[in-house]
Amino acid sequence: MSVIVADVVETPVKHNAGTKVLVGTGLLGFAVILAALNLRPAVTSVGSVLDEMRESLGATATWAGALTTVPGLCFAAAGSTAPWIAKRIGIAASVACALVVLTAGLVLRVLDGQLIVLGGTLVATAGIALANVLIPVVVKESFSSRVGLMTGLYTGALQAGGAAGSAVTPPLDGAFGGWRPGLGSWAVLSGIALVAWLVFARTRQAPMTGPGSPQEGGRSLLRNRLAWIVTLFFGMQAFLAYVVMGWLPQVLMDAGVSRTDAGLLLGLVSLLGLPVSLLVPPLAARSGNQSWWIVGLGAFGFTGVLGVMIAPSAAPLLWSILIGIGMSVFSLALTTITLRARTGGDTARLSGMAQGFGYLLAAAGPFLFGLLHDLTGAWTVPFAILLAVVACQMVFGFLAGRPRYV
Repeated sequence: MSVIVADVVETPVKHNAGTKVLVGTGLLGFAVILAALNLRPAVTSVGSVLDEMRESLGATATWAGALTTVPGLCFAAAGSTAPWIAKRIGIAASVACALVVLTAGLVLRVLDGQLIVLGGTLVATAGIALANVLIPVVVKESFSSRVGLMTGLYTGALQAGGAAGSAVTPPLDGAFGGWRPGLGSWAVLSGIALVAWLVFARTRQAPMTGPGSPQEGGRSLLRNRLAWIVTLFFGMQAFLAYVVMGWLPQVLMDAGVSRTDAGLLLGLVSLLGLPVSLLVPPLAARSGNQSWWIVGLGAFGFTGVLGVMIAPSAAPLLWSILIGIGMSVFSLALTTITLRARTGGDTARLSGMAQGFGYLLAAAGPFLFGLLHDLTGAWTVPFAILLAVVACQMVFGFLAGRPRYV
């Protein structure tokens, strides 16, 4: 039978006999939000002190490029292992391990030279990749009647953490006397999240029988058409986000916008995702079909990208607002992952597939965008490709938003 809550039809998660599941209490919700706050600062904190890091370490631009590319590639590689890990040690222990790995990486990367920084970044982003895949499973299994609300809170925390990483790191750098303690400070927040998870993530025996949790043996989704639709939707919205975060300031500066204003506009793009992420997922989940919500947000993004392509200096604030609203479709990408799977096990597999392949696609975005600019000497062709990606995102998002299951 289905459970109907606030006009949302939810299919309850089924489990094998003897399976332990996390109890969906308010304290667990707090631990999820606190964990989410830590899943972006490790990445966004670097850009604001990258020049200081290069000077201190005597690093080349190639090293800096590798440092900024590692997270996307690691999200793709490590994320695909998350269902396998959860199957063997359980979802609660897996998230705890992800936070341990993240904290260790944040400490490691500030201890020594270029290779240690790269290695520590790799370790930290591996922890993030695991948590990225597993927390949607926690939402699905432990908050099945409040998927939209919890996804919105989780995504909002991701956005807030990302904005804090770029905004707070420079003051920390100044207060503690350098980039090493400035970046290393984020390990404190990660350690607090780990303690909160260990204290508040309580498990109980699942009362139902049948397939369900990540611990179960399961089928592959690689031949599932809907799983690939969700994966392409996720990958294309991430492609847009990576290009915007990597190139929007430079495009605006080439159009005559000052460096300071270009940075502020990029910050605005990131911050706009926070209110949208808190409001839209609960409404979209309640509607049953998320397709038109996805297309609507995509239309904002398409219009903003088109504006920057045609007349970047005419209304940079308006274009940035439209792009920021469009990029908040990320919250619905996570929502579709939880809603397109019936069970916790399928949620883990779909999350691993969508984020693994999706981030691999996204990692190619900034490189391709810059390469096309170098080859053509202008921004028109790169933006034409980006518009095509946003249009495809809307198509695949529309298909992913229909109420079906993998």
